[in-house]
Amino acid sequence: MANLKSAKTRIKRNQKREKINLDRLNAVRTEEKKTRKAVAAGDKEGAKAAFKSAEAALARAAGKGTVHKKTASRHISRLAQAVKSLFTKA
Repeated sequence: MANLKSAKTRIKRNQKREKINLDRLNAVRTEEKKTRKAVAAGDKEGAKAAFKSAEAALARAAGKGTVHKKTASRHISRLAQAVKSLFTKA
């Protein structure tokens, strides 16, 4: 257990940040799942809307440092590719 006041403060702060980051990451994962489900169901409009929401959540998480910028970019790219495949099918 920490003895110094600054160490105790740091522990509290870290716990708060951890909760915020986990909540944000869970939101990102949920949005990605919604997009993937809409793509799997073949719902073009639903997939487009879900992708827009997922893209915003990923960008926000990357901007806040919850996920790395390149990780967010990769996820956005893969989701965009999946949504695009709905519109290119004949």
